[in-house]
Amino acid sequence: MGQVNKSGIKKLSKRQLDVIDDLFKGSCNETKVMKKHKVSRGVYRKWLGDENFVDELAFRVESAKRQSEMIMAKHAPKAADKLVTLTDSEKEETARKACLDVMTHPMTLNSSKAESKNVPDNISTETAGRLLRALAKDECGKV
Repeated sequence: MGQVNKSGIKKLSKRQLDVIDDLFKGSCNETKVMKKHKVSRGVYRKWLGDENFVDELAFRVESAKRQSEMIMAKHAPKAADKLVTLTDSEKEETARKACLDVMTHPMTLNSSKAESKNVPDNISTETAGRLLRALAKDECGKV
């Protein structure tokens, strides 16, 4: 664990990088990864005290969070479409919950802070249902 790069920062060893890789790519927990790479608890604790090791872990965690957010953003339109479809469910409770979710979801697209001041904070279930039924009517007037 001792090489230093051009900027004077100590490089992580291949073993440390392998442990980090396995922590993030596999279904193994820390204990299994430590066993796989024959890393004792003491050595692992020492690594956790190493700023470079912890920085790499933190970088990987942030990277995983970014990837998750991108996946969620990518599938948000499909989820929104499905939620709106569920507002017309034959199961009354499913439709009611979907309506509430649609009504309470923050509407951030093309809205300014000034416009949002005119929107009430709490909408009753009954009002939400009436609004959604009115919005859901198709061109023929069918709900």
